[in-house]
Amino acid sequence: MTKLKEGQKAPAFTGKNQDGKEISLSDFKGQKVVLYFYPKDNTSGCTAEACNLNDHLDEFAGKGFRIIGVSPDSEASHRKFIDKHGLKFDLIADTEKEILQKYGVWAEKKMYGKTYMGVVRTTFIIDENGVIEKVFDKVKTKEHSEQIFSELNL
Repeated sequence: MTKLKEGQKAPAFTGKNQDGKEISLSDFKGQKVVLYFYPKDNTSGCTAEACNLNDHLDEFAGKGFRIIGVSPDSEASHRKFIDKHGLKFDLIADTEKEILQKYGVWAEKKMYGKTYMGVVRTTFIIDENGVIEKVFDKVKTKEHSEQIFSELNL
């Protein structure tokens, strides 16, 4: 699980999006960011989460938020995922797992009695000054936008 806490400075990062364009956290200085980490493109939970965030994109934008997704999938995988579901925000391809490790979401997981390394689904709300405002480590994939709005009293 992440060791990052609310009130801490969010770790700086740079990664490539679905189009091979470099995206850095510093690009969003002065804006609020919903930075969400998810295990895999085109899986049921990850698709539900991405589509829910996308469905509420205008509400997030109206409240001054930008949304960025991060997973270990490739740029090409992200492009297909975006095209298939009509997503209107950037997905960063962290194939080397550098950003995942900085945020403490690449961790040991267990399923069906087997232990393996994977992405722990987590969302960080980062304020205009790059400080972590809220950490969601129990993400409700089908209603994540509502979960964020409720917790932040938006």
